[in-house]
Amino acid sequence: MWGLGVAPVGAFAVAPVGAFGVAPGGEALGAAAGGGATGADGSTNGRTIVDRAKPVAGSMSSCGFGGAGATRGVVPGGGSAENAGGAGRYITKMRRIALSRDIEEHREAIPPGLYVVATPIGNLGDVTRRALETLKGVDVIAAEDTRVTRGLLTHFGIGTKLVALHQHNERRAAEQVVAWLAEGKRVALVTDAGTPAVSDPGALVVARAREAGHAVIPVPGASALTAALSASGIEAEGVLFAGFLPAKGGDRREKLRVLAAQPWAIVLYESPHRIEATLADLHEAFGERHVIVARELTKRFETITRVALQDAVAWLNADADRSRGEFVLVIEPRAEEPAAGLDPRETLALLLAERVPVKGAAAIAAKLCGQPKKAMYDLALELAGKK
Repeated sequence: MWGLGVAPVGAFAVAPVGAFGVAPGGEALGAAAGGGATGADGSTNGRTIVDRAKPVAGSMSSCGFGGAGATRGVVPGGGSAENAGGAGRYITKMRRIALSRDIEEHREAIPPGLYVVATPIGNLGDVTRRALETLKGVDVIAAEDTRVTRGLLTHFGIGTKLVALHQHNERRAAEQVVAWLAEGKRVALVTDAGTPAVSDPGALVVARAREAGHAVIPVPGASALTAALSASGIEAEGVLFAGFLPAKGGDRREKLRVLAAQPWAIVLYESPHRIEATLADLHEAFGERHVIVARELTKRFETITRVALQDAVAWLNADADRSRGEFVLVIEPRAEEPAAGLDPRETLALLLAERVPVKGAAAIAAKLCGQPKKAMYDLALELAGKK
């Protein structure tokens, strides 16, 4: 589902007798530089030594097997700890006990409250250590889609209880979450990808928790909004995040009209089946501006393209792949139009006469007169007798 193959937590990679290699997690496999473990007579005993730089929680090493420092385990040649009959079952049992104990100890370290946890938007490597520790340590996780979140938890070996909380049951689920919080439980809130309550379910349950006097703790992380902005190269004094546009009709046209009048950069989310219509509507409403089309952010087929709105639909249709995936659109701010009849010198003189500092007067005059800030600053210095 996530496009990555990962061994279960605590799994062992065992090399054939006589082989030497390095397993994931810094585990060295081998025996006395070749072959099985060597006896006093120089013969090999057909066993493989498993060395761990750091024992995995619940593994043979952490359960007390192996040599000094509990970093070594011996597995019979031709098999592994997972399928070595009774011994394998015993080790598996000990591993589960140790993992369960580790989870309980971690839960005690996390105070009660609602934890709003950001999860990866495509690349599992973007998950934070704090997010994993929180998901591991809470009593229950409220997820937008339990099937999606279960894939994430399984990948990282986390077995915390999951319940569904999505747009269709959020009101009822919020009551249950508040009840759990009243019992002193620790609850994590997650969505399928990204940060809860940012164009995703979650705002209602957060509001209910706050109203009831419970702690709400953000656990920040991946966000398509900030990822797109950081890679857009668009400079703006402010950014307006508008989420998804209304699907169609008068509401959509009115929303676009209001957005087009704003002086800031505009960020929108869009789905693949509406991206063409949205780019066409943006051109009609915003005119001759540029847009950053960020597609499949952090995923294998990520693309980030700057294109003029008048050319955006043609660019999209030039390659069928460009319409696939999830989109973030960043539209540059509208150009500042100089106010008619305002003279830069007179404007600066009035501002300086009101004892506005030179730097501030230059910035204000640049906006009012539509002139570069540097030119206004130089002129302000001249008028103030400082140049």
